[in-house]
Amino acid sequence: FMKGERLTEKYRDIGVSWWDYCGPILINSYPTYFEQLPPLITKINKEKRTSKNYVLFLGANNTESTQQPCLSLIQFQIENDKLILSAYQRSSDANLGLPSDIYHLYLISKQINMSLKSIHLFLGNVHIYENNIDQTIKLLNGEAVKFTLNIN
Repeated sequence: FMKGERLTEKYRDIGVSWWDYCGPILINSYPTYFEQLPPLITKINKEKRTSKNYVLFLGANNTESTQQPCLSLIQFQIENDKLILSAYQRSSDANLGLPSDIYHLYLISKQINMSLKSIHLFLGNVHIYENNIDQTIKLLNGEAVKFTLNIN
């Protein structure tokens, strides 16, 4: 995912079935993630500009899919030689997707050649899918659980 692979069958080939429910949506909804991010990271590392470092992710306009990227904007600010990463996410699956998204933001921050000061995440629609409510209650009660990844 972090390398920008868009074909769900490539994930299945290595035993990752997380994106199976998307079918071609993964291809259509995330066309700009990995085209915009690497050049911006290179530019930040080279120029060390304190502001105006951001990436806006938009879904393809000509797609049959109505799903748009959940993570819409990442901004990189530099303050006293430390990185502040801010992101806006229009939609977030609180118990499954959100922890993964936070980890991905952390991994992205590691591509910048400076210490991470903080990650700020602004969330629009935060939800728990119905088929994961029982597991979420168990998780909140301190029990170890395995979540179902099929999303209804």
